[in-house]
Amino acid sequence: MDMATGEFNSSENAGAGDPRPLAIEARGLVKRFDQTLAVDGVDIAIPEGAIYGVLGPNGAGKTTTLRMLLGIIDPDAGYRRILGADDPQDVARRIGYLPEERGLYPSMKSYEAIAFMGALRGVPLPEGRERAKQLLEEHGLGHAIDKQIRQLSKGMAQTVQLLGTLVHDPKLVVFDEPFSGLDAINQGKLEVLIRNLADKGTTVIFSTHVIHHAERLCEGVAIIAGGKVPYAGSVEVARDRIPAQVRLETRARDGRWRAALPDDARRVGDFWQFPLPTSGVEPLLKALIEGDAGILSLSIERAGLHDAFVAIAGEAAARDMVSQNAGEQA
Repeated sequence: MDMATGEFNSSENAGAGDPRPLAIEARGLVKRFDQTLAVDGVDIAIPEGAIYGVLGPNGAGKTTTLRMLLGIIDPDAGYRRILGADDPQDVARRIGYLPEERGLYPSMKSYEAIAFMGALRGVPLPEGRERAKQLLEEHGLGHAIDKQIRQLSKGMAQTVQLLGTLVHDPKLVVFDEPFSGLDAINQGKLEVLIRNLADKGTTVIFSTHVIHHAERLCEGVAIIAGGKVPYAGSVEVARDRIPAQVRLETRARDGRWRAALPDDARRVGDFWQFPLPTSGVEPLLKALIEGDAGILSLSIERAGLHDAFVAIAGEAAARDMVSQNAGEQA
């Protein structure tokens, strides 16, 4: 960003080698509520067509960050640009937003609820009704077109609200904890829908405290802990912060080959486990073979996004996320 003019320099935010323009760019977002600092200097850059996750435990500042990006609340400091606009309200009709707090009029029929949500984004009601019926058919809810919201199961009602978020064909879709409350089948359906949106060129950003959704779907993530973002970038780079782990099983329990193992190698049952040496696996293999270790198995396991999250945000934040997810599953 040019601090003299307040203008963004997209090249410094887009990521090395990524030719795509940015759908979302924000620098130094700060938000206070009374004396509480909820968000403290958030920087995010999301290319068009990307699937991007905002990870952190409940209370970390995820929802506040999303609402600042969307212009629902204004930051106390910092800059943001959404779909090329400095004021998010200027492009509101090109954005779909599913808040964490779900809410539909219970007496409305399913297709009318979707059409109503489309009308709020500029879709004429007759067109919205036709789109709604088509979406309900496409997503396996053709039998529920004329049912009132109060007659639907919780999962079906959530699907209706999700379709209402998409009925106006937005270029940017923002989901706040979209997987919360969904069973495994509907979570899988939502993952497919998110991938399909990205395949069409739609930018998708979602917040979550369940890391495996982000690991499966996202090319980039922002990790939020205590209102700060200690990491924002690609999932691959985050995982590469943790050395790959070698898992080795040998026939021989001891021998001169043991000298080839790193000092931090530890025995876990029948296996040796240690970080992949910087010299690579080839010198290790040579020493094991020449030392008659009798290799039964050797695997190199790359660190997962959970391991990266722990290293970046700390064990306390990771424990909070695990406990919150366990509470939802109970």
